[in-house]
Amino acid sequence: MMYEFCAQTDPGLVRKNNEDTVAFDSDTGLCLLADGMGGYNAGEVASAMAVSFINSEMGRWLAQAGAQATTKEVRRAMEICVENANHSILHAARANHHYEGMGTTLVIGVFQEARLVLGHIGDSRCYRLRGRELVQLTKDHSLLQEQIDAQLITPAQALTALNRNLITRALGVDDQVLLDVNEFRLEPGDIYLLCSDGLSDMASDADIAAILVSTRSMEQKKLALIEAAKRGGGRDNISVVMVQVTEDPARRGLLSRMLGK
Repeated sequence: MMYEFCAQTDPGLVRKNNEDTVAFDSDTGLCLLADGMGGYNAGEVASAMAVSFINSEMGRWLAQAGAQATTKEVRRAMEICVENANHSILHAARANHHYEGMGTTLVIGVFQEARLVLGHIGDSRCYRLRGRELVQLTKDHSLLQEQIDAQLITPAQALTALNRNLITRALGVDDQVLLDVNEFRLEPGDIYLLCSDGLSDMASDADIAAILVSTRSMEQKKLALIEAAKRGGGRDNISVVMVQVTEDPARRGLLSRMLGK
């Protein structure tokens, strides 16, 4: 498999600062998105710390381990890096009263061979477009999601709920943090979208899908997603990381020769 990566972050139309941080490394297949929270600009400190630390440590491990690493090994390395980042953010918050209470959501993906190892904390999301079907691969760690799971409200009612942004799990808040990790098989043509709630709260799944299935380039699609969130109100920072999966042309040529085509 081959992967095309792109990313974009925007403060939106209401907030003066941007507390989101994004990064990707096309050499190792690592991509990261974090949405920070906290006063005195501490949210942007937490998200930047998380992404910088994990990008460095996980990226170094992936470069050494290579594609031969098993899913179990990738998962364990991911958990260790996230745990260390959590402690680093907690230490900074305890050492500086301006950073007290800061934290961040996180989505981390590792694209290798024909698999995606995906981890997340909080309500930042990962979607997959396969064909014309958009599927949410992550499940929000939020009070709203817990109410949906308990059948106290319906998904339709959740769209207009007032407590949309109350998350139940974040990086840098507690001594222990639980990272949800899952593995997904990749197919040529797949598009994966990591995003902060500045997109998912402002643009419907139908609007997001319509942009992803269009014939625009990946660069054009990421900008169109940002603009869609702004049309929806742009009340929060808006961030996206996109990954498109294609088949290696050399492998496709080899298969064609083997099949006599």
